Amino acid sequence: MRNTIQLENLNSQSVDIYNLMGFQPKVVDMDYLGGLGVKPSPSEETLKGLINGSALFKERLGKGNLIPRAEAEICEIGLDSELEIHNYTGACPTLTYEINPVTGCNVGCMYCLVSDGVHENKMKAYSNYHLLVRKVLEEKMGERHYYYFSPKTEAFQEPTLQTGIAHNILREFIAHFHKYPDSKARIFIASKAGTKQLFYKHEGESILDLFIKLKDKLQFNTSVSIMPPKLREILEPFAPSIEERLNAVLLCQQYGVMSNSALVQPIIAPYLTEENMQDFFGKLKKANIINYKPEFLTACMENLSMIGQLMGYFDKEMEKTLYEYYINPENAEHRKQRGRTAPSRHLSISHLKNMMEISSRYGLTVSICYWVRRQLKISEEMIPVINSNGFQCLGYQTELFNK
Repeated sequence: MRNTIQLENLNSQSVDIYNLMGFQPKVVDMDYLGGLGVKPSPSEETLKGLINGSALFKERLGKGNLIPRAEAEICEIGLDSELEIHNYTGACPTLTYEINPVTGCNVGCMYCLVSDGVHENKMKAYSNYHLLVRKVLEEKMGERHYYYFSPKTEAFQEPTLQTGIAHNILREFIAHFHKYPDSKARIFIASKAGTKQLFYKHEGESILDLFIKLKDKLQFNTSVSIMPPKLREILEPFAPSIEERLNAVLLCQQYGVMSNSALVQPIIAPYLTEENMQDFFGKLKKANIINYKPEFLTACMENLSMIGQLMGYFDKEMEKTLYEYYINPENAEHRKQRGRTAPSRHLSISHLKNMMEISSRYGLTVSICYWVRRQLKISEEMIPVINSNGFQCLGYQTELFNK
């Protein structure tokens, strides 16, 4: 079965990349970097990526395919498929299966970790994905493990909400726990959902209604970024505001759903002033967040040239600093999965220490993944593997297995 549905976006910004007044894409080459006052000289490979990214940016802007089209193809997934194990590093502490019911994502983040900000292809949503989840739940009975909904797309976006795909996946877990009350399967959700998404109904039930039925088996982590607010509106075109996401957290807490940890990504390091960090962690504190997993912006050079230019539209000095954090040849091997470059190790450690010092004033602990530990040589003395609030790695809270 294949058909195309039109999407009714629940969130959109009044200003987007197509009506950004006076913005014209440039070529990020040596002359451009020199004009900004960027000091490091990039390698030939890095410079080629920046120049290629500039050309792609101009082309996609002209064609109008920088952000997702408001449509999705509804199709079916083969029930002989396997759920991918979420373990990029080979050292994740908890066995975790991925739930990815959409290929592509309607949120349209221009820094997307999965697509490098490319949203040209039509989204595909798998209407029978819940049946695959049902099969795997049966096959993996007896294991102590998580289902991560969803690392490669947004769990609660228009294609999964309008079709009931998200609701049906949650219903499969409800049925599973009814059949197997002692099952050690648990659900880990990282999502940009706001209250509109949680209240969205399918067959008379909202996402929140289903969360409540799963509240002892489910962990909901909001996903929030640290970057200039006006830039966020451009880079996350169909995402709820940070305020809406934190309201969703409070709503979950009101009904006893575990939602006291946050995935903080991407963090745009040049924005990390004392004032901005105080403001951000103060907001998390008000939403009763007690733990966060920080993740700095990682980007291929093609993607960095686009993000940098958009940052420069609002603040040229911040754009200059952004390039300096990433393009130094000494930083060329500071890579994350899929070859994305992370910011300078030295500056990453410095900013991480500052974030930890400020966030600790609000009672927040930090959980951090094995890859970051290895890349930045972070000791257990600096950040415990399992912190004092019981969170580890991506923010997993294994006390759920005791319920």
